[in-house]
Amino acid sequence: MSIVITGANGFIGKNLVAHLKANNFENIVEVTRKTTEQQLITALKEAEFVFHLAGINRPIHESEFMEGNRDFTSKIVDTLKQYNSNCPILITSSTQAERENSYGESKRAGEEVVFDYKNETGTDVYVYRLPNVFGKWCKPNYNSAVATFCHNISRGLKIKVNDPSVVLNLVYIDDVIEEFTNTITGKPNKVNDFCEIPHLYSKQLGEIVELIYSFKSSRDERTIPTMTDPFTKALYSTYLSYLPEDEFSYPLKMNIDNRGSFTEFIRTADRGQVSINISKPGIIKGNHWHHTKNEKFLVVSGQGVIRFRKIDSTDIIEYYVSGEKLEVVDIPVGYTHNIENLGDNDMVTVMWVNEMFDPKQPDTMYLEV
Repeated sequence: MSIVITGANGFIGKNLVAHLKANNFENIVEVTRKTTEQQLITALKEAEFVFHLAGINRPIHESEFMEGNRDFTSKIVDTLKQYNSNCPILITSSTQAERENSYGESKRAGEEVVFDYKNETGTDVYVYRLPNVFGKWCKPNYNSAVATFCHNISRGLKIKVNDPSVVLNLVYIDDVIEEFTNTITGKPNKVNDFCEIPHLYSKQLGEIVELIYSFKSSRDERTIPTMTDPFTKALYSTYLSYLPEDEFSYPLKMNIDNRGSFTEFIRTADRGQVSINISKPGIIKGNHWHHTKNEKFLVVSGQGVIRFRKIDSTDIIEYYVSGEKLEVVDIPVGYTHNIENLGDNDMVTVMWVNEMFDPKQPDTMYLEV
């Protein structure tokens, strides 16, 4: 299938091109500002589907709104009709088309061009009045508050929020691209004459800013956001895409002594805590038990033994562990336990516990196995 994408270098265009190529769509013509008129005509002559994503939203002169949003759309439609291709076309309009301003009027005029094309030819057209779109590769300090906030906050730069109570309607780029791809097979989410992205988020500006600041501080706190909330999950992914390229990594505090080290990796309020334990050869760690706190141990390097004893019993249970055979060992409550490095090299254990450590209520009672 020959697919033409205008605005291929833009935010949505880049994501769409990347998605289609990753899903084995090979014959994709990317139309950008460098594309000549003849190249555009040739591409449209052979097109089997057109994604018309190009448009003008920040012109120097107000007249450019109509030129970029109505007239360019007319050129594409007229070329398709000239070659009797009856090619389906998808266009990105804006919720601003419902308003009486120059930008909205130009987007509405572009919609009318496409609807006329449908009425004249009977071909399928898909018109999306998009709200604010957020996600990776959006240009900050341009026309996306989310992109600007993510970019600036990740760099410690100031942001300006005039009214935190303002509500933004947003859609996530991956949801947009998935919906756009569905139109190729004739399965759009159509509501009357228009098409819509199924997942819409309505969030206050102040809430968005607060979340993004929490993402920044999560590195120092060793926490991660609640991934069960779809918006938080999408916004966190977006934030990470704006990290400075020399700040992808961040240090952890290693608690080191002569036995080895213990380092907290991730802390969550609802899913517990993950730490990395390194034991020197011959070292025994632990010798304690818990009432409610429970753990999972996974030795990923070296070899050792995890010993258990129910606190009212003399029987000792042993589980031999090795990085050559990854096996999770549950640490049940009511059993005192320890872990010993039996090898000649450091033993590395990933340890999960069901709650974040609270020094006021450690739930850890010393008792030798």
